[in-house]
Amino acid sequence: MNPNCARCCKIVYPTEKVNCLDKFWHKACFHCETCKMTLNMKNYKGYEKKPYCNAHYPKQSFTMVADTPENLRLKQQSELQSQVRYKEEFEKNKGKGFSVVADTPELQRIKKTQDQISNIKYHEEFEKSRMGPSGGEGLEPERRDPQESSYRRPQEQQQPHHIPASAPVYQQPQQQPAAQSYGGYKEPAAPVSIQRSAPGGGGKRYRAVYDYSAADEDEVSFQDGDTIVNVQQIDDGWMYGTVERTGDTGMLPANYVEAI
Repeated sequence: MNPNCARCCKIVYPTEKVNCLDKFWHKACFHCETCKMTLNMKNYKGYEKKPYCNAHYPKQSFTMVADTPENLRLKQQSELQSQVRYKEEFEKNKGKGFSVVADTPELQRIKKTQDQISNIKYHEEFEKSRMGPSGGEGLEPERRDPQESSYRRPQEQQQPHHIPASAPVYQQPQQQPAAQSYGGYKEPAAPVSIQRSAPGGGGKRYRAVYDYSAADEDEVSFQDGDTIVNVQQIDDGWMYGTVERTGDTGMLPANYVEAI
């Protein structure tokens, strides 16, 4: 069944039908409501389901609201509510002593820098308190001391127990003990000049069969063929005596010499 035209209300046949704005029109009836200019699907504009040309298309205009007493009252009431909320928020944050600051990238960078500075200062204070009043000066001797004294120190500590008290030549080392360790720091031993003593009589005589270089201040160096006088046995591995060629007195290894 053919529909009726929206303007002339006559039957619209398919050859002259225009389907637009949810209605059916004759091609001749599809014109502007104001100037009656015939329109098509490309140049029409619809307003309230009626066709208009571009020149007579109705423009929307905003209506102004008059400042009636009712509108003035509503406006004043809104302003009062806004002030009340502002005062409530102000009273809540009044005693807290801070203001809200936007978390900008610049503030984030400053905060990160302050955290890094704080961590550096904390680690510095921690290192100072851990090292104690001596600072970093006592760390290096403490590291070297176990390697240097792990082999010699027990023998030096045993020295006063094995040296005969009757031999006057060995009283000086007894009065001047070897280096002592205080918290990892090794106190310097007595000078070599104090340890040296003139050869006395009545001691055993040994001859060196190998060259030996002193590894510590309380030891003596000698060469192959040197004569060692006033020799006293300290333990199975070490002796105490005087090199006749140099006059130096101190400890020497027992397996480097032989009895004469």
